[in-house]
Amino acid sequence: MVELSNRSAVEPFHAMDVLAEATRRRDAGHPVISMAVGQPAHPAPKAALDAARKALQHGRLGYTDALGTLSLRTAIAQYYQKRHGIALEPQRIAVTTGSSAGFNLAFLALFDPGDCVAIARPGYPAYRNILAALGLTVVEVEANAESGFTLTPENLARAAAKIGRPLKGVLLASPANPTGTVTGRAGLKALADYCRAENIAFISDEIYHGLTFAGEEASALEVTDDVFVINSFSKYYCMTGWRIGWMVLPEKQVRGFERIAQSLYISPPELSQIAAEAALGAQAELDGYKAAYAANREMLLKRLPEIGFTIASPMDGAFYAYADVSRFTNDSMAFARRMLAEINVAATPGFDFDPLEGHRTMRFSYAGSTGDMAEAMDRIARWIA
Repeated sequence: MVELSNRSAVEPFHAMDVLAEATRRRDAGHPVISMAVGQPAHPAPKAALDAARKALQHGRLGYTDALGTLSLRTAIAQYYQKRHGIALEPQRIAVTTGSSAGFNLAFLALFDPGDCVAIARPGYPAYRNILAALGLTVVEVEANAESGFTLTPENLARAAAKIGRPLKGVLLASPANPTGTVTGRAGLKALADYCRAENIAFISDEIYHGLTFAGEEASALEVTDDVFVINSFSKYYCMTGWRIGWMVLPEKQVRGFERIAQSLYISPPELSQIAAEAALGAQAELDGYKAAYAANREMLLKRLPEIGFTIASPMDGAFYAYADVSRFTNDSMAFARRMLAEINVAATPGFDFDPLEGHRTMRFSYAGSTGDMAEAMDRIARWIA
């Protein structure tokens, strides 16, 4: 039998495994509540659905330019002008098949096998797994209370000194998954200045923009043009299944990204691009959804400590509570499996986000309906008691 390549031997994305098991249990008739993944309870905004219906009626859907339609790229440029006061040429924007494709493109275009790329620990596991699958060296930098749960020039310099090799890339998420950390303008500028001085590629993951509840939400583009920004319609816009995102690139780097995108993806799906462009104008509806997340956030901030789980990091943005559950377990993966099997509540073991200390943490997504979140907290409280 032909063996798989070494690059396939990455750690599973446990949140997706938990979701798959939760789906199997729900299909078997169990009353499952999922707090495992960042899946908004709300549908795509009405304007997006209406635009998609209209496009389906004429049925003329096909390939677009590899970097997306000029219409959508122009609309995204206008979004940056309106929201951040940044004047962007649409030519600097690349529409992608979800933010996941953006990460693939960034890692392939910017780095060669063996290059060192720094990410925060705890952090989104797909960063680590994609980097490893591409033969890159993952440098996980502890982001703790001392550093404000974010990457800083100081902890990056220490990480580079520890491995004895220069960093070629730094990837920062703000708001961050799973910690909810929001890195403000001063922190972004310090990172941008450090990366420029050290000739390091700076990648800014901004897919949770629009979902900030405390702190200063800013785009890295507000402090530098020398940055590779990745964003998505999945979270704030409630369009996870549409698989549509975008990047903002330095002007001189666009063609290199385009060459790779042409062969990997041909183009993003046209139907999703049409819906996404309409979604950009649905802020009033989407801010109503955000208010529901805010109510869920307040509930978890109160209920989780009452149950006995310690909030382990800020919950300033995104829609996750990262909690220390070591009062009850030193094996968060086994704990998550038991919780799903015994009370039909799915949450993600911290090992996904922190291979060193995640055995004592779990991530709870509060993107679901308020009723479901309240019921989940009640079930967990009774189970723990």
